[in-house]
Amino acid sequence: MLEVKNISIGYGESEVVKDVSFTLQNGEILAIVGANGAGKTTLLKSLNASLPVKNGGILLDGKHLEDFSRREIAVKIAVIAQENETKFPVTVLEFVLAGRFAHGSAFGWESESDLQVAEIALQNCDLAGFESRLMNRLSGGERQRVVLARALATEANTLLLDEPTANLDLAHQALMFRLVRERCKVCNSSAIVITHDLNLASEFADEILLLKQGKVVAQGKPEKVLTVENLRIIFDVEVFLDTNPTSGKPRITMNYANYG
Repeated sequence: MLEVKNISIGYGESEVVKDVSFTLQNGEILAIVGANGAGKTTLLKSLNASLPVKNGGILLDGKHLEDFSRREIAVKIAVIAQENETKFPVTVLEFVLAGRFAHGSAFGWESESDLQVAEIALQNCDLAGFESRLMNRLSGGERQRVVLARALATEANTLLLDEPTANLDLAHQALMFRLVRERCKVCNSSAIVITHDLNLASEFADEILLLKQGKVVAQGKPEKVLTVENLRIIFDVEVFLDTNPTSGKPRITMNYANYG
């Protein structure tokens, strides 16, 4: 369980995230939604101690995050960053195996178990047969799926995903969210996902946190949070809101008529 208690984060005198609190239970997905510059990525970086908090605290399984070593955090929390430096000449398998480093021996040699976990992760991400391909020869969408495979290969109990569906087609967007959903359900893991796709957030997230200028505007179940008024506050746009006839979840359609 991840507990965020009244945290504020800033650079110098400027506060980018202000007094944010939430609890992420095992098995759940939390979607963080907001306009560009709302503080979403800054907030996410604090959740694996990449950025220090100025006030408040973050607890992982009841223990303050600052009391974990970097290796312990790497075992427990996996990150898919918005911008990944993956355009270098290593193979896909080598890149995914790098996610097993925190589990390895002092010499960093991979075991048969590491190889098996990596192969399964690649298969799950629709990357079977990509093992020997070079990362710098992949498309943006293929690289994004490899990065997800590495995160899954860590077997971390908490996943932090910053715009994980960037560069992905519709089929692979659904695949990515389905894999994260299955990981949370089967392994009792949890995930925090930053996304601009409101309908994906509605379908796959257990709870949604709406962020504006570093502050929480609304937080809760999709049907509670995704309202016309809340989305007007967050994005300054007008939307139509109805219900997905298959899932029963809120469905958002942009009202482009006012912006023509």
